[in-house]
Amino acid sequence: MARKRKRTRKQPQSASAKAVKILFFLLISFMASLSLIGDFSPIIPDIPEYGNNQGTDFIGNIAPAAQQMQATYGVHASISIAQAILESDWGESELSAVYNNLYGMKGDDPGNTVLLTTNEYYNGQWVTIQANFRVYGNWAESVHDHALLFVNGTTWDPNQYAPVLQATTYQEAAQALQDCGYATDPDYAAKLIAVIEQNALYEYDN
Repeated sequence: MARKRKRTRKQPQSASAKAVKILFFLLISFMASLSLIGDFSPIIPDIPEYGNNQGTDFIGNIAPAAQQMQATYGVHASISIAQAILESDWGESELSAVYNNLYGMKGDDPGNTVLLTTNEYYNGQWVTIQANFRVYGNWAESVHDHALLFVNGTTWDPNQYAPVLQATTYQEAAQALQDCGYATDPDYAAKLIAVIEQNALYEYDN
């Protein structure tokens, strides 16, 4: 006759074991929720008035403001657009995309500037420095402030950029910018002219 197997009573779970199970369940739930949320990359805020697009869209966005500055102050629209392309990387740089500064304009007002790293050309070589750059509400403000720099000059020389305004062609204006010390890049004028001609920006001067 077969023996009846003795049933073992299930031992009650201890409080600590229950706590471990609860924590494990919560951890699994949290990980699952992360997969639904996605990554935590910072979101670049929308840029008011002008979009942040590359190529012809970028040119189309800032061209009206550049042409207005030409009509008002005599700054070649092609120069304004080419400088914006060259210095903002088609509006993709952090300075232009987040702070609406298309031209790398520096400032000294703590309430309207941001400290960022930049590369500049000194004593025959590129060096990395930190500088305070102006912050604008939109790209149109940046284009306008850029034109005012040519009109008003600098605090140490109000007529510093007069040759830029007096230039009759974009080639002359580009060279005048370099000669007047606008940028530290020794090839700045050549780069501007190349950008203008590659994108037919001279058409906006008419």
